[in-house]
Amino acid sequence: MKTEILPKGIPLALYALMAGAFGIGTTEFVIMGLLPEVSRDLQVSIPMAGLLITGYALGVAVGAPIMSILMAKFSRKNSLLWLMGIFTAGNLICAIAPDYTTLMIARVVTSFAHGTFFGIGAVVATSLVAKEKRALAIALMFTGLTVANVIGVPAGTWLGQMLGWRATFWAVTMIGPVALAALYLLLPKDQHGEKVQVRAEISTLLQPQVIAGLLLTIIVDTGLFAVLTYLAPLLTDVAHFSEAAISPVFLLFGAGMVIGNIIGAKLADIHLDNTLLGALLFIIAILASFSLFAHHQIAVVSLVALLGIAGFAAVPSLQIKILEKASGAPTLASAMNIGAFNIGNAAGAWVGGLVISHGLGLTALGWIAASIVSTGLLLALIEMQLVSGKPATSTTSL
Repeated sequence: MKTEILPKGIPLALYALMAGAFGIGTTEFVIMGLLPEVSRDLQVSIPMAGLLITGYALGVAVGAPIMSILMAKFSRKNSLLWLMGIFTAGNLICAIAPDYTTLMIARVVTSFAHGTFFGIGAVVATSLVAKEKRALAIALMFTGLTVANVIGVPAGTWLGQMLGWRATFWAVTMIGPVALAALYLLLPKDQHGEKVQVRAEISTLLQPQVIAGLLLTIIVDTGLFAVLTYLAPLLTDVAHFSEAAISPVFLLFGAGMVIGNIIGAKLADIHLDNTLLGALLFIIAILASFSLFAHHQIAVVSLVALLGIAGFAAVPSLQIKILEKASGAPTLASAMNIGAFNIGNAAGAWVGGLVISHGLGLTALGWIAASIVSTGLLLALIEMQLVSGKPATSTTSL
């Protein structure tokens, strides 16, 4: 099956991957805006409802390696179809869940498709384009995730507030068949020998450079989410915005994600290491600025948009670095990296909570988060220096 190409050289198959990413991104984040509705309907506390977010994130981290291994006997195209089927079924169960326990189980089931879909999708995306456009291909797939935050999450939140939270999950469920049809019709059939070799992938995954890459992803996302998790109270309690202003400000963050994703990809295809280092420095500067300018409304709004740009400018580089370091284990390593992002999400929320609960205040979050990402920058510099210092005969692919 030949991949059709649009005038700008973008394979149609990438748009199928974007559709799946849009649905998965909407499912992951839309619950944040529906916690009050879920809490009232299922008669649980807000913190208990909030565990639906934590459960999903942990499910992604745990499910990524498990599902990658289970999908090993299928071709990558068929694996993506199965994963989108799990996504659809999980959201359907969410929509009809009679109680909190069922909803939590359905959320975890849905999350199991998340990491492996993006992991396999990243490998498929890079196989559809020339080597010099790999980062752009991954960015285009992740555009589905960023657009979910700009359009899917606000629309889903509004729908849930108007018609009940179940209506949102019915709507998200409907994305599944559309994405399934697009994947089936547009993705090319796998070439011979493209299936996952489980033992080889696990062996490669345990190599120090791959572990270092996964650790870098966790560290960077921990720093980002130490601030992102508490943006709402930062806006209302420190910058003194009204609650009505929170949603528009978050839309700016989503728009920044889209911009940063594409810019970061284009730069990564030109020079991968410099793009990653530049993005990390940008993130550190923005995070630290939150502590300096948290009381200034115009500055804070600008920083939110810039954090979206900076945070997602690093994503294509982090994903490509993992694919290069684990060239013998692209599927499992790529899926594990998505799991690493979600571990960072959960860790960042925990670290931010510790900062606040120990009395350091919301304005301290920026400094703490910038320090965490600085550790990641140091790790990246050390790793790059070690690799560049290896003899020319080394077979390490970086």
